[in-house]
Amino acid sequence: MASIPTDTLASDTEIVKNYLDRAELPRALGSDEVAGYREQIKALMAQKNAKLVAHYYTDALLQELAEDSGGFVGDSLEMARFGHDCDADILVVAGVRFMGETAKILSPDKKVLMPTLEATCSLDIACPIDRFSEFCDQHPERTVVVYANTSAAVKARSDWVVTSSIAVDVVEHLMDAGEKILWAPDKHLGSYIQRKTGVDMLLWDAACIVHEEFKARGLQDMKALHPNAAILAHPESPAAVLEMADVVGSTTQIIKAAQRVPQSEIIVATDQGIFHKLQQLAPDKTFIIAPTAGNDATCRSCANCPWMAMNSLESMLLSLQQESEEVLVDAELAAKAMLPLQRMLNFASAQQLQVKGKA
Repeated sequence: MASIPTDTLASDTEIVKNYLDRAELPRALGSDEVAGYREQIKALMAQKNAKLVAHYYTDALLQELAEDSGGFVGDSLEMARFGHDCDADILVVAGVRFMGETAKILSPDKKVLMPTLEATCSLDIACPIDRFSEFCDQHPERTVVVYANTSAAVKARSDWVVTSSIAVDVVEHLMDAGEKILWAPDKHLGSYIQRKTGVDMLLWDAACIVHEEFKARGLQDMKALHPNAAILAHPESPAAVLEMADVVGSTTQIIKAAQRVPQSEIIVATDQGIFHKLQQLAPDKTFIIAPTAGNDATCRSCANCPWMAMNSLESMLLSLQQESEEVLVDAELAAKAMLPLQRMLNFASAQQLQVKGKA
């Protein structure tokens, strides 16, 4: 296994820090304000034939609104597929920008709005198309496989797009065909796939700022306090954390595992926005967030994506009122990005796999 030299990358550098420094979290709302915003948003969605799709990592208020208004809560590709299949004229995507782009690629005839286009992803930021394209050009003999947590431009430069739940199956398929892999952007997920398959992989060196904060030492201490607890971890976490996990999987796989495992206490190593759905579906169990590298003063994420947190009822209402914060993807670029996405969907259909991913 090899990786691109860190000093050539934008990952975990000033560009990420600059985004975090200027990220403005929504203000806390009182119960009357929440009710008022919900009523206005639901009325506008009915008036404009709009549907809300929200990611598991967004605020519980947004997830509840999506469910109550006939929308959808799920993983990024599930969100995009719901948007494609529904008869709405407008999709409101509560998540991060690459999710809005994927929704637009799969639903080019729909208007796609977001509460804020500023909501992005450290993996997306850390894999800029110019450097990534140059890297691919340097290794033309390799099949390019990218994670869904990437820009439309990076997807368009790839051979395959995968989600965390289907990545191992796709890479095994490519390995059986004798292909070598160029993987981007998440190094921890890439390393996990490489360990599972043994495939020859060249890894881009980037990481999710949420999952990279989970540390094995802290998890060991937590396990000592809760010796009977199950550990569920997302494969974007470091290898030492995954080695301790009872189940490693995507958000959807974690949710299913939480309902299935016999333990009443469950330690979860992924964004704690998922707790809303976990507590809905397994109300008799106790969920504990896995410890991160720092506390609120020093930790970059503390198990909460700062960009997911930028989505709010206030910004959503404004977006709907003005039909602003629209996601636009160049038609030619979208057509190119659709090819590797469709390749994944066709593979999943042929293998009768569920295509569900993290982000």
